[in-house]
Amino acid sequence: MKKIGAAVLAAAAIAVSVTGTAQAEYNPRCASGVTQIGSTLYLEQGGENVASVKQFKGCGKNWAYIYVWDSWLAGHKESYWLSAGIRTRISESSVDYVKAQNRQELWSSGADTLSECTQAGGAIWNDTTITVGNWTEERC
Repeated sequence: MKKIGAAVLAAAAIAVSVTGTAQAEYNPRCASGVTQIGSTLYLEQGGENVASVKQFKGCGKNWAYIYVWDSWLAGHKESYWLSAGIRTRISESSVDYVKAQNRQELWSSGADTLSECTQAGGAIWNDTTITVGNWTEERC
């Protein structure tokens, strides 16, 4: 009985580790794949998560990624913009900022900054007003 219980617990642990891990986002500009660095930043509006921002490395570059949650999209009918970019400690401004209109996800263009301290930023905005946006923790 103990062997069966241990086997069930082991199988459950494997299932949790497989199903509890988010699948890696696919970056169309880096076919060999990217790896997330640092923690996911959750953008909140009115006490609810509306998007997530992540920083990745791959193909010799740093990448910013923003993903807008389905729940925000369902309640938001107006046109909006997404932006994503990487900034360095030295520049304090985005070094590969990109924007796109009415998209659910957006990748930055990739910054040649692997040897620098960087942050990934993401924002949702309309016209000139940022609805919500912020920068991830710094990674060196």
